[in-house]
Amino acid sequence: MTKLYNKESEKEKRRFLRNNQTATEKLVWLYLRKKQVLGVRFLRQYSINSYILDFFCPLLKLAVEIDGDSHFESDEAIEYDKQRENYLKSIGINIIRFTNQEVIENLEKVINKIDEKVKEFRKIDAN
Repeated sequence: MTKLYNKESEKEKRRFLRNNQTATEKLVWLYLRKKQVLGVRFLRQYSINSYILDFFCPLLKLAVEIDGDSHFESDEAIEYDKQRENYLKSIGINIIRFTNQEVIENLEKVINKIDEKVKEFRKIDAN
């Protein structure tokens, strides 16, 4: 069976992204780190196959993605994100996305949406 999670081949890329987080990723990470969301552990810059997720909760199979302007600048970028999301969904990963602008303009709303998703998936996980 092929290893999908945190492949060794993606290690340097993950490390680079962790050490070079965007300002908006840093803001969200301050809230997600150390099990601050209902005691659920999130990891940052976690890879699944060749895709690196901004934040990932393995227990709930929930990814939180913060999209910068580059995600919307070209048809290729939009298509790549679509393929990436379809692949992740096909292996049972749920994704909640926010733009940099959403994080900057209303961090509290972003945090509340993450809380709601975690609560929703905790209920599903408990059944």
